[in-house]
Amino acid sequence: MPVYNAPLLRIDPKETRRYAGLMRAKDFDERLIEDACQDARLLAEPRGIWQLYDYDCEGQIVKADPPFHIEGTKIGKHLAGCDKVILLAVTVGDAIEDMVTKRFADGEYASSVLLDAAATTAVEQLADGMEKAIKPKMAAQGYGMRWRFSPGYGDWPLEQQPELIRVTKCESIGITLSESKMLVPRKSVTAIIGLYKEVKGSGEAAHSPNGCAACDKLDCPSRKAVQ
Repeated sequence: MPVYNAPLLRIDPKETRRYAGLMRAKDFDERLIEDACQDARLLAEPRGIWQLYDYDCEGQIVKADPPFHIEGTKIGKHLAGCDKVILLAVTVGDAIEDMVTKRFADGEYASSVLLDAAATTAVEQLADGMEKAIKPKMAAQGYGMRWRFSPGYGDWPLEQQPELIRVTKCESIGITLSESKMLVPRKSVTAIIGLYKEVKGSGEAAHSPNGCAACDKLDCPSRKAVQ
């Protein structure tokens, strides 16, 4: 049950601006964004966990105990050729969400929105950091890594979140599900990373779109520009 508890030394203000839907707001006070990032960094309680499983890419079966079938065509294509997968979960805890709620209740609406965006940035950075930490461990075993794919991307249904809670064992770091299948704390992420055997000298061509490019929600205000 490998854990990942690296501190957040900085939260990216540009990503925070994007998550706040302010990419086209040219005259917005950058100091407010910087303050939100600093507040989020101080409030964050970063925790992560990951598990390694064998994977049947033909049947889209994660060989956990008991196994589970991954639903969705796009996620199936994304994991094609993989014989192992990593299931991961990260969270920045409840304190940020509690402060977001308090500021909104106190009428500090702009501050609440910016802190919420900074918290989203923080949890994504935490997941990025976990990927970077895992990558050399897998490379040492001869495996390359696909980018992480979360329920809700493409056609992978959120209804499979209970299975990710089970196989990641993330309840041990405080992540649970609400009745509506939403992660609690809200600023948490679950995801899968496919592992494929690297062949020296061959490399792997880009096989599928990454991140926002894989998502059908074209009207999302946080969507990155897709090349």
